[in-house]
Amino acid sequence: MTTTTMSQDSAPAAEKKPGSIRVGVQKFGSFLSGMIMPIIPALIAWGIITAVVVNINEFYGSWVPADALGETIGPMIHYMLPVLIAVQGGFMVYQMRGAVVGAVATFGTIVGSDWLLGDEGEIHMFIGAMIMGPLSAWIMKRLDALWEGKVKAGFEMLVNMFSAGILAFIMAVIGFFVLAPPINWLMEVLGNAVRFLVDNGLLPLTSLLIEPAKVFFLNNAINHGVLTPLGIAEASGEAGKSVLFLLEANPGPGMGLLLAFSIFGVGAAKATAPGALIIQFFGGIHEVYFPYVLMKPALLLAVIGGGATGVTTNMLLDVGLRAPAAPGSIIAVMLQVATDSVVGVIISVLLSAAVSFTIAALILIASRKRDLEADDQFSQAVARTESAKGKSSAHLSSLAAGAANVPAAAAQKISTIYFACDAGMGSSAMGASVLRKKLSGAGITDVHVTNKAIASLPGDADLVITQQTLTDRARPKEPHAIHVSVDNFMNAPEYDDVVELVKSSGEEDADAQAEQAPSSAASAEMGGGTATAVQTSVLTADRVQIRAGAATQEQALAETSQILVAAGAVTEEYLQAMRDREATTSTFMGNELAIPHGTNESKGAIRSSALSVIRYDGGVDWSGEQVTFVVGIAGVGDEHLQILSKIAELFADESKVAELKAAATEAELYDLLNDVNE
Repeated sequence: MTTTTMSQDSAPAAEKKPGSIRVGVQKFGSFLSGMIMPIIPALIAWGIITAVVVNINEFYGSWVPADALGETIGPMIHYMLPVLIAVQGGFMVYQMRGAVVGAVATFGTIVGSDWLLGDEGEIHMFIGAMIMGPLSAWIMKRLDALWEGKVKAGFEMLVNMFSAGILAFIMAVIGFFVLAPPINWLMEVLGNAVRFLVDNGLLPLTSLLIEPAKVFFLNNAINHGVLTPLGIAEASGEAGKSVLFLLEANPGPGMGLLLAFSIFGVGAAKATAPGALIIQFFGGIHEVYFPYVLMKPALLLAVIGGGATGVTTNMLLDVGLRAPAAPGSIIAVMLQVATDSVVGVIISVLLSAAVSFTIAALILIASRKRDLEADDQFSQAVARTESAKGKSSAHLSSLAAGAANVPAAAAQKISTIYFACDAGMGSSAMGASVLRKKLSGAGITDVHVTNKAIASLPGDADLVITQQTLTDRARPKEPHAIHVSVDNFMNAPEYDDVVELVKSSGEEDADAQAEQAPSSAASAEMGGGTATAVQTSVLTADRVQIRAGAATQEQALAETSQILVAAGAVTEEYLQAMRDREATTSTFMGNELAIPHGTNESKGAIRSSALSVIRYDGGVDWSGEQVTFVVGIAGVGDEHLQILSKIAELFADESKVAELKAAATEAELYDLLNDVNE
C-alpha cells in the first residue's frame, strides 16, 4: 500500500535535551513574545493616535481637539504600555496576583529611571517591564508556597492581601534604586550600537543574524527583547518612526522565496508554495516558508540577500514604521507605516522580494535535476521545522497535509488499524477509542481498531496512525501499511479522512458485521494482550484532585507521579520515565487534556494499574499547549484501557469537558469521571 506520512528526521541528541542552548533561547524568546504579542493592539492604538495627531497638525495646523488628544501620546508610551507588559508577564507566571505585583514594581522602575535622568530625557522602560513583571510574580509565587497550608482559618485573605502589598512595595523600591540604573545604561549601550550600525551603513548586516534565527525560531529574543524596545524609543521621538520595526517583519524575503518555489520548485514543495505565499504575505505567518529553507539550506542565502536588500533600501530612503507590525504581513506593515514612508516601504518590500526570488530561482534551477531524481523531502522539512519550533503549528500542519494527504482510496480493503505510540498504553489507547466511535457512527463495524507500542507492531496492519514525531519509527515495522500522522490523538481532523478512506477501501461485508462481537469492536489491546474486565480500583476518589492555581509541566508530572506512587502503583523511578516520554513525544491529547505515562522500557517501575486525575484551574503549559486536565497512567496489563477509552470519549465531547471544568469539588469531579467505571 501507499505510505503517506509526515515523517521527521531523527533530531540530534543535543536538540532533544531540554537544557540545550537552542531550546533555551527558544523558550526565552517565546516567553518574551508571550508578553509582547497580547499588548500589540495597544501599540497599534498608540500608533493610530500618533498618526492622527501628526497628520492633522501637518496638513491643517494646530487644532485644539487634536492637541488635546495628543496629550495621551506621551503617558501611553511611557507608562501604560510598559505596565501592560508587566501585567501580562506577571499573569503568565502567577495569574492576576503576579500581574498586580509586577505592575507596581514596574511603575517603581519607570519613575526611578526618570529620577536618574532628570532633564536629560526619558527612557521607556519596556525591558524593565519584561524583567520586573515576571520576576515579581515569581517571587510572589514562591512566598505564597512558603506559608501555604500554615495560615489559620479566617486569616487567609488578610495574609494574601498584605503579603502581596508589602512585596509590591519592596519590588517597587528595588526597581527604583536597583534595576533602573542598569536598564538606563543598557538602553544607552544598545541605542549607541544601533546608531553606530546606521551611521556606518552596517545595519543590513543584521540580516545575517535575523534571517537564520527566524528559520530556527530564535528570533523572538532579538525582536521582542531588543528591536521592539529600541524601535518604540526611536518612534516616540522627533522622527516618529523607526526602521528597526522592519528588520524582522519585512514580508519581502519570504515572498520571493515562495514565488521561486511556485515556478521552479518540484513535487510537494511546488504544489504547496502558492498557498504558503498567500498565508505568509497577507497573513504575516512567516513560519510557513521555513520548511522550504530547511529542505535546501543554501536558500538561506536567498532570504539573507532579500532581507539585507530591504534594510538597505529602507536606510537609503529613510523610511520606517510608527509601531511594530505584528504579525509581519504586508497589511500590518502598511497600517503602521509612517506617512512619509509609504512609497519607500513598498519599494523595499518589492526589491527584497526580487532579490530573494532571483537567488532562490538560481539555486532551484541548478539543483532541479537532482531534486527530480530524489525522493520528495518536503514533508520531512516541515517536520524538522515543527521540531525546531518546539510545538505543533496549525499552519505547518496544513502544509504537511497538502504534501501528504490521506489517499482518496486504498488498493485493498482496510480491516486492521493500529494506533501506535511509544509505550502503547496511553495516548494510542485514547486515539483508538475516538476512532472506533467515529467508525461506529459511520456504520462501520467490521474494522479492527486497537492500540500497540511501536515495538510490538506485528506487521499485518492495513493502516497505522502515529503522532508526527513517531511515524518514521513505525514505518519499518509496518512497511506495507498506509501511515497517517496526526498532531494529537484526541481530535485530529485526519480521523474523518480515515473514515472516508475505510469506506472507499471496499464494500462492507454484511455477514462480517453480523459476526463482529460488540466487545471486539470496543476492545483495546496493549502489546497483543486481550482486554479484561475493568477493575474499578484503577480510578478511585482519592486519585482525583483539583489545583486552584497554575503549574509548570514539571510540577504537574511530579504531582501526577506522586499520586501513583502513593497508590502503590509505581516506584519513584516512574517520574523519570514520564519525563523521558515527554522528551520523545508530547502526551498532549487535545481538548485541554494530557495523559503522561512512562516509556515502554519503564515496565519494571509499574507494580499495579492505576489512573490519577488532576485538574489545574490555572492551566499548565504543556510543551506549548494549554492543558487543564492531567491524567496519569500506569498499566501492568490492559485492565485500565477500557476506562481510558471511556475517558477519551468523554474528553472528545466539548460539552462534557465544560462540565468537568465546572465541577466545584473533587467529589463532584470524581462522580463525573466515575461514569467511565460503569
